[in-house]
Amino acid sequence: MSGTFSGSRAIVTGAASGIGLACAKALLSEGAEVLGLDLDPAVASAITDDRWTGTVCNVADEQSVRDAISSYVAKNGKVNFLVSNAGIFTAGSYIAELSLDTWHKSLAVNLTSHLLVLQNTIPGMVDGGSVVIMGSRNVPAPGPGAAAYSCAKAAATQLGRVAALELAERGIRVNVIHPDAVFDTAIWTDAVLEKSASRYGMTVQEYKTKNLMKAEISQHDVAAGVCAVLGPAFAKTTGAQIPIDGGNDRVI
Repeated sequence: MSGTFSGSRAIVTGAASGIGLACAKALLSEGAEVLGLDLDPAVASAITDDRWTGTVCNVADEQSVRDAISSYVAKNGKVNFLVSNAGIFTAGSYIAELSLDTWHKSLAVNLTSHLLVLQNTIPGMVDGGSVVIMGSRNVPAPGPGAAAYSCAKAAATQLGRVAALELAERGIRVNVIHPDAVFDTAIWTDAVLEKSASRYGMTVQEYKTKNLMKAEISQHDVAAGVCAVLGPAFAKTTGAQIPIDGGNDRVI
């Protein structure tokens, strides 16, 4: 533990697994107290630490978000950091066949949740706090068959930019991180990886490192990036979009 965030409080959404859980653990390792929100009941016991509070919450539901955050702030005090991470990757389909159910589900979780969490965190955030919204490589470099996901993530990025403009007078920074190809999460089973790699005519290892640096990107890499952006190294940065992708030629 370095203690960089000692005495501070953070909220992380989508914290029961994957990138969200990695972010929560990284913040705890830096000394912060963390409220983790997730629809999965496993969030309650995801981490064993006196500074961890795991709360079941539907981040796409206004009342659920309000209850979870207000009760935490009332009990523990104002928060310093927000990692608005919760999201889903909806089933891919081309626009001509895209169902409205898929479209609305993606907007609810990948866009509206960020608005609700911001709205309910801002009043209970200290001046000089810091926010990270989890974007996606699909924002600067979308692909066919992912309109619902890509559009929601692009709108969430725009929300972050507007929030940066609005909150600057309180010294609250808002930045967006765009990860890509984070394969050490539950959705990337061996079977899914093999299927995706074969689509590109690659081995699994080639597929996992198909970026300019030939680097594997892990959830822990993203969590380290999040902590860096929240911390003093980025104290003079707001409204930025930061990739963690090993270098993508379409983005560059």
